[in-house]
Amino acid sequence: MRLFLIACSVVLVNVTPVFSQKASGEKFPFEQNALQSTKQFTVMPYNRLVKSAGKVITYGDPSLENHALDLCLLPDKKFIAIEDRYGIAIINTQTNKMAERWVFTKENEWKDLMSTYSGITSFVYNEKTFITWGAAGGSNSAIMIAEWDGKKIKTISGIKFQKTDPADLALPNQVIVNTEDGILYLYAVLNGNNQLVKINFDNKKITWTAQTGVAPYGLCIVKNKVYVTNWAGPQVKDTTLENAGTPWGSAYTNPVTGSTREGSLSVFDISNGALKNELALGLHPNAIIKTNDDRLLYMANANSDNISVVDVEQEKIIDSINTGLFSKTYSFYGSSPNGLFLDNKSNTLYVANGMDNAIAVVKTGNYVAGKISAATITGYIPTEAYPSGIILLNRRMYVSNLEAKGARILSETSMIKQPGGTFGKAYSIHKELTSVSVIPVPDQVQLNRYTTDVKKLNLFYRVALTNAPARKNALPKAVPERIGEPSLFKHVIYIIKENKTYDQVYGDIAQGRGDKNLCIYGEKITPNQHRLANDFSLMDNYYASGKSSAEGHQWTDAAMVSDYVERNVRAWFRSYPHRQADALVYNKNGFIWNNALDHGKKVRIYGEACLTNYDEKKNWTAIYNGYIAHEKMDWQNTSTIARIRPVLSPQYPDCDNISFTDQLRADVFIDEWKKFEEKEGDQLPDLMVLSLPVDHTAGTSENFPTPRAMVADNDLALGRIIETITHSRFWDSAVVFVTQDDSQSGWDHISSYRTTGLIISPYSVLNKTIHTNYNQTSMVRTIEQILGIPPMNVIDAAALPMFDCFTGEKHTYSFQTIANNIPLNEMNKPVAQLKGKAKYYAKLSANVAFKEVDNGNDNMMNKILWFDAKGNDKYPESK
Repeated sequence: MRLFLIACSVVLVNVTPVFSQKASGEKFPFEQNALQSTKQFTVMPYNRLVKSAGKVITYGDPSLENHALDLCLLPDKKFIAIEDRYGIAIINTQTNKMAERWVFTKENEWKDLMSTYSGITSFVYNEKTFITWGAAGGSNSAIMIAEWDGKKIKTISGIKFQKTDPADLALPNQVIVNTEDGILYLYAVLNGNNQLVKINFDNKKITWTAQTGVAPYGLCIVKNKVYVTNWAGPQVKDTTLENAGTPWGSAYTNPVTGSTREGSLSVFDISNGALKNELALGLHPNAIIKTNDDRLLYMANANSDNISVVDVEQEKIIDSINTGLFSKTYSFYGSSPNGLFLDNKSNTLYVANGMDNAIAVVKTGNYVAGKISAATITGYIPTEAYPSGIILLNRRMYVSNLEAKGARILSETSMIKQPGGTFGKAYSIHKELTSVSVIPVPDQVQLNRYTTDVKKLNLFYRVALTNAPARKNALPKAVPERIGEPSLFKHVIYIIKENKTYDQVYGDIAQGRGDKNLCIYGEKITPNQHRLANDFSLMDNYYASGKSSAEGHQWTDAAMVSDYVERNVRAWFRSYPHRQADALVYNKNGFIWNNALDHGKKVRIYGEACLTNYDEKKNWTAIYNGYIAHEKMDWQNTSTIARIRPVLSPQYPDCDNISFTDQLRADVFIDEWKKFEEKEGDQLPDLMVLSLPVDHTAGTSENFPTPRAMVADNDLALGRIIETITHSRFWDSAVVFVTQDDSQSGWDHISSYRTTGLIISPYSVLNKTIHTNYNQTSMVRTIEQILGIPPMNVIDAAALPMFDCFTGEKHTYSFQTIANNIPLNEMNKPVAQLKGKAKYYAKLSANVAFKEVDNGNDNMMNKILWFDAKGNDKYPESK
């Protein structure tokens, strides 16, 4: 294992709000530049700048995607233990340097495990110091127990748990300890099994097990009771109420958005595990903490942006503290509180607001005679990306940052030989260091300065512009300057493709900032995309906001990710939620389609948020031959979100299934489009969301086409769809947005987040390269701006609409599909016919790298795609 450990001082960023939200688009300087880190701040690909206060300790294996999940103080108060995705790290609080790190990959017995969500704990027993936390992976789940001797981790052991149906993993999360009658007990929630367990630490046997609500997360003991927060609320008992699947069960859901309806707090008797009470909380309750006097509990509700306060004696909620950076002023949700620390001496509650990249500082209310005075937010402290855990020691705050600076590690510093003999650089998405911020507790003067910085880093001023009321008599524009003002467009077609970087596809386009040496699906393979990029705007500064399809489809569909997604990222314990089949994934306000429906818009969905039921014995060839022979389609789509079933195209294959050619998808869409044309007037939906996923490819798996054939298939389908639209009577009032869902299957010399995007309309800028820094949430925001619907959350509220891609001048344009140069049924050779590396990669492709879309080893898939296109040319990888 290679370990990077970096400590750096902080220079506070000074960002002047110069952007005036108008079509001409004055912008921050960073919006004209590539997405990268600077000395002043790091630009995240979702309208946030990152610069932590204090000092930052950065660490991790640079070949992996590292995340710091939580931390705890060791009993001697000289060291801090960090729970990260791949194990634990020990930080010396005197030197703020790493003293030790243990990783799962070094231990054969635990090599398939990863740390779960949070809840690391340390304690002394029989004069020994122990560290314990939850872990899971493969088919195993365990409470990990590490012994710390003051200098190193001596031994590692674990208590294993079996799954209970219908769960695939027991999935232990928070662990705490309690001494009762001289006996030390461990308490842990089993997030997968929906259980709370009490374990005798000496013999490691379970004393009792109790059923919790759905997906228990945090726990706390107060006197003779155990309190458990349930991410998805109570167990479903009344099936007449709206409910939907979370993996391994179901939860009550909101019929408007499909998200979970509520969270809950379960109360158990400590002696026998009997359920005593269950209180309704906000959405996605996670962290829980108590006051020293055992009178109050505080619980963070991530999807509600607030903290519930519970009176322990009365067992009732007595207050709700809103901690969102934007919510008090602008009523926008999306701060995602997910970590807590309570300083009882100063009556100060510190809250990790994940999406604000900040710690909210709360002066708690006074609690007298059963009544509590109002809490106040005294300020915000900037951290790195997605703070996830907090502790205080000696007036210093230690904060684990789950995303740190994002995926910005070069695959190799000298990789591809360029013309003239120089070497270029490349980034890939699943390589990321993690970090811990060390911040002196500020006085109020410094806190006020920090609060100003947090607002600037979160582009706070943009939300005021977003909230500006529509002006009367405003003339129609392609993208209205204000929400609610008229647009020249009536119909938005939103197409979501799969997993490519900019350089991978557009690296060969001379007028853009591409690297042709990294381009493997250039003009020969993607002629339609190249023609469209040249005819309209080539966006060479456009970025995906997430690192995989599980994140990507949340960013494309909802313009943010929930705490559930962030806490699962890279591990994906419960689900890989690109099909939107897990109610726990959804944000409070749902998705772009329910936002449109809520505001009276007509919607049609093609392949997103659904599952296609079909005869899975049919492979790609059988389905393709049936398509060529015009056989009747014998499949149907289903969705866990009841509201969208009426607007779901029933036979358009889902986004996870690349056994279906994209030509079939194009046929279904084109057929429906032409039927709308035959109807009187304009009955075409206002918003049409399409999944077009075959460019993902199946690697070199036999029984699938070659990667270049599948990318060509996808390109041809896009061309046919654009041809249909541009030759339609609806063309004058239509705009097409095309994006990748993420950029994980490739490499890029500017950023691992950089990807391809297209905007096609009669009012699009023609024949121009757009260098403005845009991302997926900019695209969602522009769609909302055109449809006249409000943003869904703080992220799209602060997004920069894509003004630079449009003009007030109408252009006459029609597209003619360019025929594919690669046969769509150019098949991968059977393994038996291959030799050497080709055979090796074909086996890996079928068994390791590809198991449905994104269910395999992504890094291996990338190597396979490179080899398939480049042969033995050096792969962009670390030495």
